[in-house]
Amino acid sequence: MEREIANYLLTEKIYESIDSEVYRGTKKSDGQSFIVKVLKEEYPSPQELTRYKQEYKIVSQLDIDGVIKAHALETNRKSLAIVLEDFGAVSLEKLMQDCLLPCQSGELSTRISEFLHLAIAVCKILGQIHAAKIIHKDINPSNIVLNLETKEVKIIDFGISTVLTVENPSLKHPSVLEGTLAYISPEQTGRMNRVLDYRTDFYSLGVTFYELLTGKLPFETSNVMELVHCQIAKQPIPPQELRAIGSSEYVSESISQIVMKLMAKKAEARYRSAWGLKADLEECLRQWENGNSITQFTLGSQDIPL
Repeated sequence: MEREIANYLLTEKIYESIDSEVYRGTKKSDGQSFIVKVLKEEYPSPQELTRYKQEYKIVSQLDIDGVIKAHALETNRKSLAIVLEDFGAVSLEKLMQDCLLPCQSGELSTRISEFLHLAIAVCKILGQIHAAKIIHKDINPSNIVLNLETKEVKIIDFGISTVLTVENPSLKHPSVLEGTLAYISPEQTGRMNRVLDYRTDFYSLGVTFYELLTGKLPFETSNVMELVHCQIAKQPIPPQELRAIGSSEYVSESISQIVMKLMAKKAEARYRSAWGLKADLEECLRQWENGNSITQFTLGSQDIPL
């Protein structure tokens, strides 16, 4: 069913969260395609409206190719809508559901190469976001989008992002925690008495990589309290030990160690910068393209903090 908001005709719902809906549509004046993100509630709370305004402000100020571009913040009766660029991309979550990711099909060499190219691209974007002093706080496959034809990758949804400061999250019930629970870091649960900085995004990225490589989440439980406990105290099975996408050879020991380093329980044991992570991923790609194998090497040798 078509829907109109301001000067936009919404034709296809492409994503739905607890409080928002995302549509693909066109501008009525010229037919140009856009993505429109709208609040579900007809009368949203002041906090929700403030969050949308903050998201629009952050995205508008981030002049980064790998961050979705915001075109307008439109009034929708008593609510708001954010108008974003449409570059023909689909979320990694949707691509995984439909088994369309190149790194989840085809020959082993293609799978490893495609995963590393994708991981490096995401890592580069995240490094630029951190350099702009922004913590995303909700990195997961639904917030990373890929155009399968052009291979262009972008990060979306800065709804809970904050300016990089020393932030100590208060203890909250998991049902109201910010972020997507299966992907948030131990310190983002508010139960670690630890400050929250950009390394929380590395943990979430590690979970995302884990799922891309194995087809599974590190902790698969529908019990909220049990999931929080796992995030804080339980070690996941290393990707190398799982039969990933039908092949135990798919995850080399070095790639597995990179993912586990990202998912370290203590932030100081993770990478200190996206650039150090990117360098290690590029070394894996260099080795693979030179000989279809990846030998172990010292991780983090080029890891310099911001």
